[in-house]
Amino acid sequence: MVVLVEGNSDRVALQAVARRTGRNLADEGVEVVAMGGITNTRTWASRYGPHGLDVPLAGLYDAADEAKLRRGLVAAGVVSMRLEPDDLPARGFYKCSADLEDELIRALGVEGVEEVIEAAGEGRSLRILAGMPVQRTWSREAVLRRFLGSRSGRKSRYAALFVEALEPDRLPEPLTAVLATA
Repeated sequence: MVVLVEGNSDRVALQAVARRTGRNLADEGVEVVAMGGITNTRTWASRYGPHGLDVPLAGLYDAADEAKLRRGLVAAGVVSMRLEPDDLPARGFYKCSADLEDELIRALGVEGVEEVIEAAGEGRSLRILAGMPVQRTWSREAVLRRFLGSRSGRKSRYAALFVEALEPDRLPEPLTAVLATA
């Protein structure tokens, strides 16, 4: 099976959740593929899906990108144009309410996220960002999302750290659901 995800942080998070739940995806023959953006769905789904290797597919996507995902899956022949949005989970594709970072921040809570950032040695950077004039009026969640996206590789680093900090019963549903499909 191949699990298609938008980017590397999604791949890292899924692999971390798999480890937390005692699974070794490679040993199970499950490959998590970071597509380099949702607009690459057709390319990757064609490679692995019905027109390619004919490997079972699953995936994780951001709510705002559902139409792009559907177009890519239809173009690759993985799903029919008549597929209803509610049918995507039945096909193994699960939606993050906003995106992966939103799911992880909600699961861990703002205070928990800030504790992980502090423990990782970047608390000062977060406080500097939060104190900047524009960010002073932002919600703590918005500042955290900006912090995660402000340096290359930070989303992936923290995806793993956040998953490791979560209690097993707090793992985000879209991540556990896609892994249950795999």
